[in-house]
Amino acid sequence: MDHGGFTLPGEAGHEALTLRLAERWGADVIRDSDGTQLSPEILHAGHGIYSTICLIREDRAWAAEHSRLLQQNVLMSFPRVAEGEELVIELLEGFSTDQFVVNDWDGTEFWQVFDRTTGTEVLREQWSIGGEAAVETSADTADSADAADAADAATAPGTVRLTGAVPGHSYTVNFLAMRLWEEISMYNHVTNDWGDRPRLMAVEPRHPEVAEHLLAWLEEWCVTHPDTTVVRFTSLFYNFAWFWGSDPDLPHVYADWGSYDFTVNPIALREFNAGREVPITAEDFVNAGRYTSTHNPPSAIYLEWMAFVGAFVRDLGRRCVDVVHRHGKKAYVFYDDSWIGLEPWSPQFGEMGFDGLIKAVFSGYEARLNAGVDVPVHELRLHPYLFPVNLEGAPTFAPGGDPTADAQSYWTVLRRALLRERIDRIGLGGYLSLVEPFEDFQAYIAGVADEHRLIRSLHEAGAPEVAPVRVAVLTAWGALRSWTCSGHLHESPDLSLLHVIESLAGLPFDVRWLSLAEVATDGVPDVDVLVNAGPAGTAWSGGPAWADPALTTAVTAFVASGGGLIGVQEPAALDRAEAPGRLHRLQLAPVLGVDQDAGDRRVLSRRRFEVHQHHPVLDGVPHALEHVAAVRGTHLVRAGVDVLAVDGAGLPVATATAFGDGRAVFLADHRHGPASARLLENALWWAAGRERSGWTSSAPEVDVAHFPTAGQVLVASSASSVVTTVLRAPSGAERTLVLAPGELLALPVT
Repeated sequence: MDHGGFTLPGEAGHEALTLRLAERWGADVIRDSDGTQLSPEILHAGHGIYSTICLIREDRAWAAEHSRLLQQNVLMSFPRVAEGEELVIELLEGFSTDQFVVNDWDGTEFWQVFDRTTGTEVLREQWSIGGEAAVETSADTADSADAADAADAATAPGTVRLTGAVPGHSYTVNFLAMRLWEEISMYNHVTNDWGDRPRLMAVEPRHPEVAEHLLAWLEEWCVTHPDTTVVRFTSLFYNFAWFWGSDPDLPHVYADWGSYDFTVNPIALREFNAGREVPITAEDFVNAGRYTSTHNPPSAIYLEWMAFVGAFVRDLGRRCVDVVHRHGKKAYVFYDDSWIGLEPWSPQFGEMGFDGLIKAVFSGYEARLNAGVDVPVHELRLHPYLFPVNLEGAPTFAPGGDPTADAQSYWTVLRRALLRERIDRIGLGGYLSLVEPFEDFQAYIAGVADEHRLIRSLHEAGAPEVAPVRVAVLTAWGALRSWTCSGHLHESPDLSLLHVIESLAGLPFDVRWLSLAEVATDGVPDVDVLVNAGPAGTAWSGGPAWADPALTTAVTAFVASGGGLIGVQEPAALDRAEAPGRLHRLQLAPVLGVDQDAGDRRVLSRRRFEVHQHHPVLDGVPHALEHVAAVRGTHLVRAGVDVLAVDGAGLPVATATAFGDGRAVFLADHRHGPASARLLENALWWAAGRERSGWTSSAPEVDVAHFPTAGQVLVASSASSVVTTVLRAPSGAERTLVLAPGELLALPVT
């Protein structure tokens, strides 16, 4: 098991290093990366060859010649407060003019002006787009003494002039903008100082001439790259949204990994609205400056737009894959970057015919996202990426960096998930030459490659044992966004559900995703425990979906009949304005036994309670909740609720209770870590009404996976120090183990 399943980034000019590390790391594939090329010596060394392409930005010369065929999106201008009845708004003020230019030549019928103080749209006759006034008055004023005054009164290009404004009110404009610089190209220029390289542009494949050009370009590319065995699409047509700013204190105005903002353009809007009684508008995307963030509960029309985009992406994506297959090559797709419309957990994903899915990973849940997709090959691109600095600007392969420590921290976290689901391949990306001075990094990656091959071999022999508890995570998105909350964990470090799914990624449970809408319509399917977590009003907790009594009734009936419920942070929360006449803020308060006071119930007395420090949920991790703060005004709503822990103010941060024949657990927050993951595991067993079974470890830092077909147990430490643990078999037999930092052991089952 010292060879295969590893993809190495090669680099022309560093052939000896490339081939030496290919041998040392057991690489069977060599790939190029952004900014690198492979020389004939590397191409003909006997390895498989991945070639990375991003179709929408590959042919810069053609894009420059067809600049009005670039991709677009809707922006909302920064709000301006009116001082008088006239207001001029500079549309791109605050946005990067390197990235955006106002599109005032096509699609202006979709523009909107809003009074954001009242939340109402301003009538079209009250505002004009830059240049309109000058065009309207030029014939009458050309020979007039008032010509200069008329020119001054005209709206300048890139602006909107509003009349009849209400002083003191805030106004914004929803307008179409064209993107002059593709976002990942921008990032690479900034991160890697690519000042001498051309700025790439993204073309819009909705235009038929663009789609045909992309297919013709791909056909020619396949002919001229005979050594390529796998075409690595990065990704397809639409990037996740990333608005760059002009203010050095706000360099990024908005970013969201699951947003469809960059799919919006006049040709698509017109096609979507054709024949519709209620058209989609710019405001459906702008959403009062919230845009189409994945953290927002999706509107019905936005879900229709996503399906509309998905159908287009699948159709053109299938044609691209067919080109690749005709040339005897395989087609893999990289999930990050321009993945919008792919939706790998969509039931229709397989229609495109990809041979493999590649995912860049920092955390375990990202590995589970990849592993669960129905595609022949699942591959992970590990971190650290071989760049001088990481995504947050901290040094990696640069003075002050420690790439080996980074690699170990990522791998030991990620490996928990690999114990549960099979990943076929792992690899790295970036500039291989950067690793040459780091012998310890080279040695560590060799060990990582070997560990992965070991884990993969056990999966290939047969699946690991799964606990007899079926868990369903309940969100507004449901299965479409399984194993993700948009983006990486370090980008949303305060989002409780992201931490919950990271803990779940390494636990031995069968996990699925359900949408709030399907539960309201069809009830709870055949699962044992529901999990609902996140801040109030978000897609994760659910927001307005909980105003539907059918949803609350379905979950309440499920628990009453013997099911389990775990609520984290603000589960099933509706604020008073969203639910007039409702008794509770948490719509499942009767089930959970707790509610949260938003400030309108301070006059009411609070039920007294005692803290139960000895409870199955706290087994082995009695101090896991020491630093958790309570959600505002958390209080008990009935008797029979065990308070497991309180914060410094004496408010409950964890409770457990029976409800009918079922059980419910409330946690004020969840932050992934060994102790909190063990507490969540305990809570799932208890809520399901089951006694823990299977192989277990006494130390929360040590994960255990039993592969019955292979007759092996894998024991993996995620700790950065030596750990002593007691390994317990289902028979009751115990064995004391001492594991080095990050150690993985394979033990035969006797």
